[in-house]
Amino acid sequence: MTDSRAAAPRPPSYISYEDFGRRFLEYAASAERIAGAFGELTGAAFDFGPIGAGPGKLAKVTARVRLGEPRLRRRLGQHIEFDLAIPLNLDLTLDLAVDREHYDVSGHIRLHLTVRTAEPLRVVIDIAEPRPGDVRIDVDTDTRRAQIVRIIAGVDHEIRRFIARYVANEIRKPHIAAARDIDVASRLDAAWKL
Repeated sequence: MTDSRAAAPRPPSYISYEDFGRRFLEYAASAERIAGAFGELTGAAFDFGPIGAGPGKLAKVTARVRLGEPRLRRRLGQHIEFDLAIPLNLDLTLDLAVDREHYDVSGHIRLHLTVRTAEPLRVVIDIAEPRPGDVRIDVDTDTRRAQIVRIIAGVDHEIRRFIARYVANEIRKPHIAAARDIDVASRLDAAWKL
């Protein structure tokens, strides 16, 4: 025989407003949500160049760039912060007019994100503007000559500068900007409409 009486709801375990706010932010800005906002960059491929490099910008650099799956590390402290590393691979060609050198380049770009609260009731994911120094690369060459030409032409700096500018433009796009600014009040109002 089964009991037809419904189980009584468990009484709530109350917490402070401060604890609620912190838990809400940690839930709203979970690693999965942050990674999802950058998921569109995953697997993206784009070309750059030709751009001038080296003395007199006589050498021309072209490359095919592929972005990999972002890796995210969350840090909890006074603020909720994330370090996002986006792997990248480049097939790069340096055209010297008389011959061409080919390079395989791997590396990543690092972004720093901070979760902030704003008026009237918003959660904002603040992203530090990427700079060339945030791009780490490892260039693989077959010959000593290719290595010397790469250094003289300043190829590494051009790669870092271009990648930082590309990612900065991507994170400004409307769909990523919208995912970075959550108007909690309007979403609650929409959810509670009867």
